[in-house]
Amino acid sequence: MPFDFQPLDIPGLVLVRPRVLADARGFFMESWRRDEFERAGIRADFVQDNVAVSAKRGVLRGLHFQRDPSAQAKLVRCSQGMVFDVAVDLRPGSPTRGRHVAVELSANAPALLFVPRGFAHGYLTLTDESVVEYKVDGPYAPAAEGGLAWNDPALGIAWPVKDPILSDRDRAWPPLRDLPA
Repeated sequence: MPFDFQPLDIPGLVLVRPRVLADARGFFMESWRRDEFERAGIRADFVQDNVAVSAKRGVLRGLHFQRDPSAQAKLVRCSQGMVFDVAVDLRPGSPTRGRHVAVELSANAPALLFVPRGFAHGYLTLTDESVVEYKVDGPYAPAAEGGLAWNDPALGIAWPVKDPILSDRDRAWPPLRDLPA
């Protein structure tokens, strides 16, 4: 099997480690294969690929989500540099609502994070020139866009950079208590 699927502490979140074939030339890996992911219980019809390049260490993008009916599942990987990647459960009625999982994703140790619908997602760059690529199972819908305050004490996220570089939009998202349950 070309992937190792590791369920994380919140149901639905999965860390995926691809098999990497390396030699003196570099390496090769599969980053997505529908049949293998479906065999592991991950079903998503990805329709859009996104790439975000961050020039500096300490750039924080998030925490973002799309509201229903435009919610998106994501398959996230870092293809250059390293990021601290976070997913927060926002699913109504979920026993883990408001809890988060954080993982480091790195180009040097390839792994992917599957984030199901109903989660806020964001990441903090740990190196200059970080590149994050992710697949989504629904197109971006501006009217459905939402966000969550990255520094909400109720989330308890231990971001490894204290004063991140943020967009004005990401600086203004509300805390969890102000989101509809």
